Amino acid sequence: MRYAKDHHTGYLFDPWVQLGPRRREIVETGWPGLFRKYLFDRLPVDRLGRHFREFRGRPTKELYVMLGGMVLQQMFDLTDDEARDALLFRVDWQYALDIADPSDALVYVSDRTWRSYRQFCIAEGIDAVVFGELTDTLRQMFGVDTAAQRLDSTHLLSNMRKLGRVGLFVATIRKFLRKLLRIRKEAGASLAPELTSRYLAKDSEACFSRVKPSESAKTLQQVAEDLALLVEHFRVEDTIRKWPEFQLLERVLREQCDVTGSGAEAKVTVKPPQTVSPDCLQNPSDPDASYDAHKGSGYQAQLMETYQATEERDPKIPNLITHVEVEPAHNQDADALQSAIDATTERKCCPAQLLCDTLYGGDENVEEAKSKGVEVIAPVGGHTTPKSLTLGHFTSNPTTFVITRCPEGHAPERVEYNKKNRLQATFSRETCQACPRLSDCPVRLGKKDASLYYDAAKLRCAFRRVHEQTQDFMSKYRWRSGIEGTNSHLKRDTGACRLRIRGLGAVRFAIILKALAVNIMRCVRALKARLAGGLPLLGTPKPLLTIVPSPLRILCSMRVSNKLPQNHLLRVHTCFLLCA
Repeated sequence: MRYAKDHHTGYLFDPWVQLGPRRREIVETGWPGLFRKYLFDRLPVDRLGRHFREFRGRPTKELYVMLGGMVLQQMFDLTDDEARDALLFRVDWQYALDIADPSDALVYVSDRTWRSYRQFCIAEGIDAVVFGELTDTLRQMFGVDTAAQRLDSTHLLSNMRKLGRVGLFVATIRKFLRKLLRIRKEAGASLAPELTSRYLAKDSEACFSRVKPSESAKTLQQVAEDLALLVEHFRVEDTIRKWPEFQLLERVLREQCDVTGSGAEAKVTVKPPQTVSPDCLQNPSDPDASYDAHKGSGYQAQLMETYQATEERDPKIPNLITHVEVEPAHNQDADALQSAIDATTERKCCPAQLLCDTLYGGDENVEEAKSKGVEVIAPVGGHTTPKSLTLGHFTSNPTTFVITRCPEGHAPERVEYNKKNRLQATFSRETCQACPRLSDCPVRLGKKDASLYYDAAKLRCAFRRVHEQTQDFMSKYRWRSGIEGTNSHLKRDTGACRLRIRGLGAVRFAIILKALAVNIMRCVRALKARLAGGLPLLGTPKPLLTIVPSPLRILCSMRVSNKLPQNHLLRVHTCFLLCA
């Protein structure tokens, strides 16, 4: 049965009066007060409640407390045991989660229950909903302008070991054999004893790790043949073929080897490393991780955040991460631009100006973003010509892309499409041959005329390269590097540098909530800057008293200010209700 407390209604008596004025001020002006007053009751517990019946069965844990506890766990980078202990004993957690009566039934959560609720959250995709809802709330509260934003990716490591090719083969074989001998001993007995002892003996891992470089190719060929033998031997077993461990064997064989022939005549050849796809298996303990040639194995996160293009940033207005997406490491950054724009457009926080690095700034991306009302400012990739004059120095019609003047002011005789569907601007051969800048010009001299070949994309990129050298571009693009500090903040302060989990779903859940934690931390600093500047608190705080009769309201206020003992107040309250 679903149980979610109504956190919109205030309390008849202040449950936090025992904190005293000093501690009360600390929690109210820190992250507990910000989270409790403005974010806590906006958690989407209805999505979590879909996994429970509405009226039948044993009551669930308080859904707001469980979902809020998941957010705080990632915010402080705690293990499950540390998070459950914080829920039991930490006053700041209880204040943030609006736990006025910390009874065992409310705050005690077993390890299995905590893991089950997290799996429900991952299955429902609650992480993205929580991030969007709470970030939009913070953005509106602090008046954050989203017109100028920047986008970048950062590499992430899950809790897996980095393996070489020999280690990958051995770990996959060992994982399969252990399950086979545990569940199907009779099937494992059909294998040669030297094969199983080679991978399951106590010193087998040490033996494979001490392979000499000169013998690595021989060892790799041996483990590849063993892997192919296991796949061929158990492929006819319908039950074993459905095991995830056996499917990993088939995946490694398919990705890393070429098999010719079948049966006893099968020949296994290990593929050269440069021909292996980057989305190949990196470790059998984390099948979702992939490989990036620049950063290595793991995952990557795409982050988009707001920024202030001023030398003196206003500390009362925070920079907020508006979009975060987690994907395997081999995914190209260029493919993430449009999805980030679409996601922020749906939440009405799309930028008008977006700073990116070279990988995002392809011509196709820039033009598609322009059609959505977003100006992408990024350097142009590719090689630049050593000549001082480029296509970008020519004058052209911005609509038809027809060149009208060369850098020396000469007009072409004609501009037309050639057989390859490219534009060809034809100039007078005599004029170009007499030009003093001919050696630096991209125009090619022919027997009868001088020609310049180009297309619309090439012309736009040339104009962008010329614009990159201007002060206007440099003054705008200088703010892109600030997102590197956000990447470092996410990794160092929230523990995203090395996660304790594996799998794309779990990694996405943790990283998205950690990005939300970065936003909360920044808003706490902005809130303290507002208080130091004498500005009022944002929003309306949660009321302490409900609407009660005037005499009782006076008594309650006396109790809050410690002018009336608690036991005396209870007697007066009881008498008042009896008289009423």
